Amino acid sequence: MAIILISLGTALFFVGTVGLLRLPDFYTRLHAIGKCDTLGLILLMLGLMVYEGFSLNAVKLLMIVVLIMIANPTATHALARAAIKAKLQPWQKEGSVQ
Repeated sequence: MAIILISLGTALFFVGTVGLLRLPDFYTRLHAIGKCDTLGLILLMLGLMVYEGFSLNAVKLLMIVVLIMIANPTATHALARAAIKAKLQPWQKEGSVQ
């Protein structure tokens, strides 16, 4: 079970990295990284908790998961809000009408 969770977490990190490199603008990259890194790190930590078993280290990992669940979406939202306030325009496909 631990190997599956750690593998899924690592795969989500890889997908987020591909999104960061391939997507066209700040907002889409932020979306990819915000979702994939949060879920990837949570799965990775859960895998480590399963591997460790019930111990003090597992409780510490659980506290890190809770902190990540609060901090990552908040930071992503703050970055997007700052980009909007700085009037950073989202990417549009050439030839599209707005």
